[in-house]
Amino acid sequence: MQFSVIIPAKNEQANIGRCLDSIRAIDWDLDQLEIMVIDNGSSDATREIAREKGAIVHLQPTLTISGLRNFGARQASGEILAFIDADCTVDRDWLRAASRYLSRPEVVCFGSPPGVPENATWVQSAWFLVRRKEQALGETDWLESMNMFLRREPFLSLGGFDECLVTCEDYDLSLRMKKAGQLLNDSSIVATHHGEAASVGHFFRKERWRGKSNISGILQHGLVLSEIPSLAAPALHCLLLLVVLLSPFFWGAAGLLWSLTALALWQGVLLLKSVRKQWPTATLPRVTQLFWLLNVYLVARGVAVFQGK
Repeated sequence: MQFSVIIPAKNEQANIGRCLDSIRAIDWDLDQLEIMVIDNGSSDATREIAREKGAIVHLQPTLTISGLRNFGARQASGEILAFIDADCTVDRDWLRAASRYLSRPEVVCFGSPPGVPENATWVQSAWFLVRRKEQALGETDWLESMNMFLRREPFLSLGGFDECLVTCEDYDLSLRMKKAGQLLNDSSIVATHHGEAASVGHFFRKERWRGKSNISGILQHGLVLSEIPSLAAPALHCLLLLVVLLSPFFWGAAGLLWSLTALALWQGVLLLKSVRKQWPTATLPRVTQLFWLLNVYLVARGVAVFQGK
């Protein structure tokens, strides 16, 4: 068996059929593919739909998302583990593109950030500019577990996903997999995430949730230099906002002026990032949207850092 596709799911009856249909429609010999849905105790028709679509279904109601993926990996017989989320679909050439790494054992992890659907909201489209990799093909520090391929043996030998982490488990795994070989982003391995946050409010809640395990992850795998900006920027952002609010009461007009100046300089940095992410096709409306979303992201992640677990 070449590939084992592992899909964690809970109450995904609205998505699982579409996901499995896209996988079964790929340009690949389905005899060289096993598809597993690891169900986390759904109360809807997720398991029934998955079985009707030909997936192997396992019920594991007590596990975390990492535990579901690890369980699937232990049951899998494929040389390559392909992790995809239930609210994703895949391109017809998904495995055809991934198969180029079957004969490259030095590449232990590969994939790409899932794109957004054609009818994406401005929030989804703007944030994909941040999520996407700058190089279409090349080594990367980490990959998202929504569209991640891993060699089974090094994955299992390194202990798989850390089941102590609520979020950021894919980043933690990527750091450990890099000790075994190369991590490659390949944008030709195409998946689409239909569940990306569609509104500003939804985006804020998701990013606050995603930031919950930042500190826990560092305690598990140790601090690496590439993590410092993701921790420092949200903390600095929230601190500047707090200083601006408090400065009139503690430092008077002069303090307010200095804090507003510092905040303006920081906002200039965010504005430049908004332009750079879209250069050379940047337009004022799109830059404004991404600039606003970056501010929302930093507040959400800052709240998560200060809240801890």
